[in-house]
Amino acid sequence: MHELQRRGQRIRLHETPATLDDALALLDQHGPAARPVAGGTDLLVELDRGVRPDVEVLVDLTRIPGLDGIDLDPDSGRIVLGGLVTHNQVVASDLMVSHALPLAQACLEIGSPALRNRATVAGNLVTASPANDTVSALWALDAQIRLRSSRGERTVPVRRFFTGLRTTVLEPGELLVAIEVPGFGDGERGIFVKLGQRRAQAISIVHLAVALGLDGEGSSATVRTASLALGSVAPTVVSATAAERHLVGRTLDETTIAEVARLAAADVTPIDDVRATAVYRSEEIAVMVGRALAALRDGRERERWPARPVFLWGPSRAASAPVPAASHDDTTPVSCTINGRAVRAAGAAGVTLLDWLRDELDLTGTKEGCAEGECGACTVHLDGAAVLSCLVPAARAHGAEITTIEGLAPEGTDGPLGRLAPLQQAFVDQFAVQCGFCIPGFLMSGDRLLQECPAPTRDDAALGLSGNLCRCTGYYRFYEAVEQAAGR
Repeated sequence: MHELQRRGQRIRLHETPATLDDALALLDQHGPAARPVAGGTDLLVELDRGVRPDVEVLVDLTRIPGLDGIDLDPDSGRIVLGGLVTHNQVVASDLMVSHALPLAQACLEIGSPALRNRATVAGNLVTASPANDTVSALWALDAQIRLRSSRGERTVPVRRFFTGLRTTVLEPGELLVAIEVPGFGDGERGIFVKLGQRRAQAISIVHLAVALGLDGEGSSATVRTASLALGSVAPTVVSATAAERHLVGRTLDETTIAEVARLAAADVTPIDDVRATAVYRSEEIAVMVGRALAALRDGRERERWPARPVFLWGPSRAASAPVPAASHDDTTPVSCTINGRAVRAAGAAGVTLLDWLRDELDLTGTKEGCAEGECGACTVHLDGAAVLSCLVPAARAHGAEITTIEGLAPEGTDGPLGRLAPLQQAFVDQFAVQCGFCIPGFLMSGDRLLQECPAPTRDDAALGLSGNLCRCTGYYRFYEAVEQAAGR
């Protein structure tokens, strides 16, 4: 068996606490063997690769109420994101788009719609990779992080949270419970810019965020305050301090922009890696900073924001069903609803939802393509939203509603090829089906897209299917099938 086909390390226990205090107690009880999990989109890949050999227990935070809200604190004027807020929730928040645009733009660049339905902003911070897009946005916005343990609570500025590559000030038993973001006031604006190799699922070659306080408008406006954060160019996200100092007190004319771009590129010493050379990164920093500042000067920072972001969560975002506290090992059955039928099966403690569906329930329509959330072949619906089942712990299915490709067609619709949903029939009619391996994922994403956008544009279709890869053909047949199913 090839190394990549070997099963990763086995989790022996999956805990689902009902309250934050219960979660903290479980972390204390199990000590270094326990890891908190929310989206799990980084942690599950690490477990599969065997790079977390000390982890034996997952403490699932996703059923704890009160941690998934985005609210404006009337006392501090800060926007407060709970520790379970997903990237798609940020993108969908008018408050975030209006008053913290760089963070909303960064969240829109994370992975794909299905991944953003699970991945959290807090998880992006805790993973502490300099390539994580939201970090530069939160850095430029001068955000603060609220940490809580059984010993109490403390607040840490984002800029002091990271101690090195993938290391933070988090102490044992401590959870990130909230992120506080100062919202933009009068004369303040910002932008996030990313360079990647794909429209979706791309790890940043370079990313950056700029936040400015301006006196005046247009090219005559004077920079009052400046924050410029660069990511994927050093062990942590860093400030371009020389560029920031040069900006303050100046107008954003072409001479100033050119010099700031040069200073920003000179402020860091990037690395060579598989995604780009150091020289290329340095050149692109100058280009990206120049374009970002010109966009802010001209008031164009929102010009690429989609008129209708695609979330793949159906007609509306459904909250996860509340469940009592639970503890699952390999012998503990998980009770849930799959394709409209009650299901009860064990073997879920240490595997992904993808493997559990296939191995324990014989629902083999859901495919494994990459096992790390990059291809979309394993897409299913969890509580109404499209998710990547290779990045969901199987025990998270407890008390949930799940739809797989086997449940996509409604009962009683028999055609020459058997039971087919309108979208499935459209895939046949438009010759969108090639080898068939990726098709279940495309159909599950397309179904949520049509439920969310009954009359999708070509751009909607491209965004909705951006997380699904096909190695047989181009994507126009998929778009045409979606349009046919929508009656266009």
